[in-house]
Amino acid sequence: MSLFRGLARVRFCFAHRRMIRDYFESNQPRKLQIGSGIGALEGWLNTDINPTKEIAFLDATKKLPFDDCTFDYIFCEHLIEHLEYLEGEKLVQECFRVLKLGGKLRISTPDLRFLIELYAENKSELQKRYIIWVINTFLPDIGIYLDTFVINNCFRAWGHKFIYDSKTLKSLLEKCGFANITRYDPGESDDKNFLGIESHGRGVRDGFNKLESLILEATKHHT
Repeated sequence: MSLFRGLARVRFCFAHRRMIRDYFESNQPRKLQIGSGIGALEGWLNTDINPTKEIAFLDATKKLPFDDCTFDYIFCEHLIEHLEYLEGEKLVQECFRVLKLGGKLRISTPDLRFLIELYAENKSELQKRYIIWVINTFLPDIGIYLDTFVINNCFRAWGHKFIYDSKTLKSLLEKCGFANITRYDPGESDDKNFLGIESHGRGVRDGFNKLESLILEATKHHT
C-alpha cells in the first residue's frame, strides 16, 4: 500500500463508516459501485481503493465488508481487468454473496475480441480512427500508427492483468452462480437502474467506448 493511499484510508475511515451507515438507512434499493474512480453515482454506495470524502475505501481483492444478501445491484466498470484472473473470480464470488436473491451485477471491461479484431488486415474506419487516437493520446513518443502498439498498450498499460472475452467472463459468472447473463452496449440496459451508468466514455469517445468495452449483466437467481 502506498503512503498516500494509507493516509487517505485513515483520514476518511470514521467518515466512511457514517457514510455507509447513513446510506443503508436512507436508500432503497441498495446499490454498490466497486471501483468508482472519479465516477461517483447518485443513489449508489460508491467505493474505491483510492477514497475521497464521497467515495468509501474498498479493496476489491479482499472480502467485501458487507453481510450476505445486502445489495440489490452491484456495478463494476473497468476494474476486473486490473486483477489477476483468480482475484477476479474471488471478487465475483463476493459480489454473488452480498447480492440479495434476484439481485443484479453489471460488469464492464475491455473486450479481448475487440483487440484481436483490431489486428485484422481489413479495418473499419472506426478501428483506424481508434488506432490513431490511442497512439496520439497515450503513445505520442512512438508516433507509429500500427495495431501492434495499441494491442500491447492495452495489455500492459494502466495496470491491466487479465483481458476477458465474452465467453470467459460469462463462464466465470456462471461458475460463481449467476444466471440470465446478457450483453449490453455502454449505457444500455433493460433495467432502469443500469441505464446510462457507464462513465468510461467520458474519457473515451462514445464510439470508441462501444468498440472496446464488454458489458455483461447477470442475476443472482432465487433458489
